[in-house]
Amino acid sequence: MEKLWNLNGDRVLELLQTSDDGLSTEEAIKRFEKYGDNIIGEKKPPSAIKIFFNQFKSWLILILLSASILSFYLGEHIDALVIIFLVLLSVTFGFLQEYKANKTIFDLKKFITNKCRVLRDHRWVLIDSRTVVPGDIVEVRIGDKIPADIRILSADSLLIDESILTGESLPVNKTDSTLTEVSENPSKLKNIVFMGSTVSSGKATGVVIATGNKTFFGKTAQILEKSEPETDFQQQIKAFSAFLFKVIIIMTVFIFISNSLLKKEILESFLFALALAVGITPEMLPAIITVTLSQGAIKMAKRKVIVKRLISVEDFGNIDTLCMDKTGTLTEGKFSLDNYQDLEGKKSEEIILFGLLCTRGLGERLQGVISDPIDRAIWQSVQSHRLKAKLATYKFIDGNEFDYERRRMSVLVKSGAESSLISKGAPESILSISTHANINGKNVRLTPEINKRIEQDLNKMEKDGFRVIAISKKDLASRTSSKNDEKDMVFMGYLLFSDPVKISVKEAIERFTNLGVSLKVLSGDSLIITKNIAFEAGLNFKNNEMISGDELEGMSQEKFSETVRRVKIFARVTPEHKYKIIKSLNYEGHIVGFLGDGVNDAPALREADVGISVDSGVDIAKDASDIILLKKDLKVLSEGIEAGRKTFGNIMKYILNTISANYGNMFTVALSSLFLKFIPLLPSQILLNNFISDVPLFAVATDNVDPDFVKKPKRWNISFIKNFMVSYGFVSSAFDLVLILPMIFFFNVSVDVFRTAWFVESSLSEMLVTFTIRTKLPFYKSRPSKWLIGLSMGSAAIVLALSFLEVNIFKFVRLPMYVWGLIIVDLVSYFIVTEIFKKKFFTKLEEK
Repeated sequence: MEKLWNLNGDRVLELLQTSDDGLSTEEAIKRFEKYGDNIIGEKKPPSAIKIFFNQFKSWLILILLSASILSFYLGEHIDALVIIFLVLLSVTFGFLQEYKANKTIFDLKKFITNKCRVLRDHRWVLIDSRTVVPGDIVEVRIGDKIPADIRILSADSLLIDESILTGESLPVNKTDSTLTEVSENPSKLKNIVFMGSTVSSGKATGVVIATGNKTFFGKTAQILEKSEPETDFQQQIKAFSAFLFKVIIIMTVFIFISNSLLKKEILESFLFALALAVGITPEMLPAIITVTLSQGAIKMAKRKVIVKRLISVEDFGNIDTLCMDKTGTLTEGKFSLDNYQDLEGKKSEEIILFGLLCTRGLGERLQGVISDPIDRAIWQSVQSHRLKAKLATYKFIDGNEFDYERRRMSVLVKSGAESSLISKGAPESILSISTHANINGKNVRLTPEINKRIEQDLNKMEKDGFRVIAISKKDLASRTSSKNDEKDMVFMGYLLFSDPVKISVKEAIERFTNLGVSLKVLSGDSLIITKNIAFEAGLNFKNNEMISGDELEGMSQEKFSETVRRVKIFARVTPEHKYKIIKSLNYEGHIVGFLGDGVNDAPALREADVGISVDSGVDIAKDASDIILLKKDLKVLSEGIEAGRKTFGNIMKYILNTISANYGNMFTVALSSLFLKFIPLLPSQILLNNFISDVPLFAVATDNVDPDFVKKPKRWNISFIKNFMVSYGFVSSAFDLVLILPMIFFFNVSVDVFRTAWFVESSLSEMLVTFTIRTKLPFYKSRPSKWLIGLSMGSAAIVLALSFLEVNIFKFVRLPMYVWGLIIVDLVSYFIVTEIFKKKFFTKLEEK
């Protein structure tokens, strides 16, 4: 970046070969071809090579490779080669799944775009910020993310949040003044705004001086590598992994020591213990989670719900409390100006004229690119040619942008020799800066009686369902204006807007009720309007479940927490109120989703477990979100939550199936090693069993989920998983022993027949029990996916073939018919008992 902060605006434009009229489309295309996409820090999916070699970072893979080396040392060359083959097979399978999942989530993010206002061909247009080029003239306002490094040409009360660049939490003031000092410290460059920062208040116009990797942000890309907070799902996975690791270590050490004490070969016992440790570990869990989450993300995308963070899919499904604004969520978000009246209740063209003058962005007004829905409604209502002609006599001089603390904006305009300051905003805000009122064309001092009448009028209008914006005015002979000038104003009248409730909202609210999600409305509007809209939308609430933001002030933490638990309708809330409400709900242990798309929503979006914004929302809100809705619709959101719950359900199927079967096998091995004179299964057989039985479980990502499962939010429950593992593990182990004991003490089978039979029974039983564990219902009442059935049948066929074909590399032999009889009886009995046990297990659980 050249040192353009020391040059005046005209010189900067000259050096960049542009003008204050902006670039032509033709020139912009040429520059885009030269400079490329205006993108930095966008994490592309890791390369195929990196993903492949990352598979070898798994401690399980390292254990397997160690086992192969040990096998070579013991002279078991075939076993060593088999282990290496299984490692490569597992790594390849994991690589293919992870590569596909990473590519999927990267492609989904392309649906999300940030727009910026650019002067092209002498017109203000909205374009994708990725196509901005050096020399473009750009306008930025409150809530905008700065699309590139920009030299400010004009600024109005501009405050920029540069915390992502400097770590400074307070916004910094920016100006269009030419700097005399020479400094490259971003905090010192007051006439430059940097890519990645956001507009806290005010507005500015400037020229793009650097894009993409040439920006200050691009040159310090390590800033992008900030760690993201762990989700509830990640924390629970970590806790579960720690528990599982302890179980594996204890049992493996026990098996190794017991085998050694029984005078078995120490190195062989150690190799067996290593293989068993791998065999009982759900090593496919990371891949299964990634695949299942990506499948969930794809399903959600089809419902116009785009996932920014893959891990958020699970927390999204587990939301039990959803906080939201009403505008555009309960309502259409399409304002129409229904009336414009003075304090006598008469229609007044003067009021709408003042409303037209006091809108955000003159450039937008002239070009028709009006982003604010209120301002757009005012302009769309203008039909009078006389009014348009009168509007043309005014000249904009200066203004004070809207912010959420003042809840108003103002403009200084001039018509002929008369200069006027016009303010527009929330009625109570406008009333607070007014000392007079215009009644019957005369300015009279505001008295308690007039104030009371105004309040009564406002209450009536709001009860009638109108969103009310008030107008005030005063003469101001000045060339500039500041927020300090917003005083001693004359209260002029009202603009009345309607925003109808969405037709689909009642159905959506009913769906949330059925999903067990509590809804809370957090609105900046008055209590009367918010209550009426919520009631019309079909929300059920009592009088003591509504509160206004000012009542929250000064509450003790205990009282505040109790209020947040009880109240469903929050009106006149500030950004700080929203943040505190979300934080309080989190502290109470709720999984909270927050739907917001405005500047004032960013803090709450970051605090929520799942921040949800809309593609049409402001940049700062989208940046703070985990989920982006392509359509702001509660029905879409409820469908997304349902998809998230199905994803969680399918992940749990893998975990419950794997740990119960693996724990049962481990317990059987630990017990049988006490009376067997040989190792029950060879390391290569354990690993093959583990791989073959895991393959069908990749299909759980596509599996159907019972309707009852999605009716309530689900949370990780380590205690439940432990109970399930131990209970089902003992059942599994019992039926292993039903097969083992007769073979050893009655039929006195050979070692190879014993190992082959146990391999077949263990593999088939795990595949079979999948169809009972996958549902709380009787297995025949819940339809599994075709993929799950197909992969299970294919894997079962491989297991049978390994025995019938006597695959010598794994030391398998053909089984006698009486052993097949034992296996079949064992499997059928196991499946029946598991079904009965499942019913009793979940019945007892529900009673608790």
